[in-house]
Amino acid sequence: MSAVLDSVTGHYVPITVAGDDIQLYFETAGEGIPLVCLHTAGADGRQYRALLRDPEVTSNFRVLVPDMPWHGKSSPPAGWESREYRLTTDQYLEYILAFMDALYLDQPVVMGCSIGGRVVLHLALRHASKVRAVIGLQSGLHAGNDENRHEALDFLHRHDVHGGEVSAGTVAGLIAPQSPDPDRHETLWHYASGGPGVFKGDLYFYFIDGDLRNQALEIDTQECGVHLLSGEYDYSAPPAGAEEIASRIPGATFTCMRHVGHFPMSENPEAFRTYLLPVLDEIRGAL
Repeated sequence: MSAVLDSVTGHYVPITVAGDDIQLYFETAGEGIPLVCLHTAGADGRQYRALLRDPEVTSNFRVLVPDMPWHGKSSPPAGWESREYRLTTDQYLEYILAFMDALYLDQPVVMGCSIGGRVVLHLALRHASKVRAVIGLQSGLHAGNDENRHEALDFLHRHDVHGGEVSAGTVAGLIAPQSPDPDRHETLWHYASGGPGVFKGDLYFYFIDGDLRNQALEIDTQECGVHLLSGEYDYSAPPAGAEEIASRIPGATFTCMRHVGHFPMSENPEAFRTYLLPVLDEIRGAL
């Protein structure tokens, strides 16, 4: 007898980001339009486990879920032990474009959540011709209340606390109360198993470097579609923020997702798919 295996496969692909050589890990399934999925700060591609195994998605889309450098199975570059990890907008975009180029992805759809929901807006602003559409989950123009917020996050990387457990505790309240307990605790496990200082480093982009408040959102949605989905229970990136963004981009769409928080694809995959599938159908129909 042999085990029954699903169709998801994992691979490493070499890329270079900010002069660092990275063996980037990603998982993929399906055929059709490339759909690149970007995980949240401090987590990894496991957040999209259910999406990779959804036949209604993979029958029309080639889903690709990379672990960012320093995350999951994408180990940090040589010499990581002597440097502080801080994610910048330029590095983030360089990583996404390098991944797309390494796999020869032609006009993919790029979907990201949280920091990923922010960076897809930067991607559409700077590189609209390279992507078919962007889907922002929990998108916002900014987060935090003051420019020193990053320095206030030192508690996430201390020698005398378990950084993973503190990170998981920090985000626990962002999950909707209706989310199933098994999915809730799996989402928190992703944070509990993150590398030292990685969550804090990602939040440098989220709170400071990726701020879009002073940026004109001049995106041609005829060239690059913009679709925003936000969970109603997210106080880190409230739905009103994404709705404002959509109102400033002619042709952009916005939907508030009921009974969902900050991690829709992992905390409540069944609820999330009911909102995502119509967006994917719209993108296919625009071909």
